[in-house]
Amino acid sequence: MILSACGIVCTNCEFFGNQCNGCHAVKGHTFWALEHLPSKICPLFDCSVNKLQYKDCGDCAELPCTMFREMKDPGSTDEQHQQGLTNRVARLMEKTA
Repeated sequence: MILSACGIVCTNCEFFGNQCNGCHAVKGHTFWALEHLPSKICPLFDCSVNKLQYKDCGDCAELPCTMFREMKDPGSTDEQHQQGLTNRVARLMEKTA
């Protein structure tokens, strides 16, 4: 299993191995960030890995921070988003335990 900086299981993602090899492999320059963000980098990867020098968001005492909670896939419902947040935080905390 390959885990992203924000707790998504990369190997379960439909884009893995096709449009993306995981955020760590592309140093946060994911396909969606390249297409949609002026900085061309995932803000969660940039914060946790580049700025704070953590392995991922799970190393941060502020998890889930405002940015983590507010970054929502526009294709997901509020309920799906909330469940995804819960699952991602659990995965990140599990790997640190």
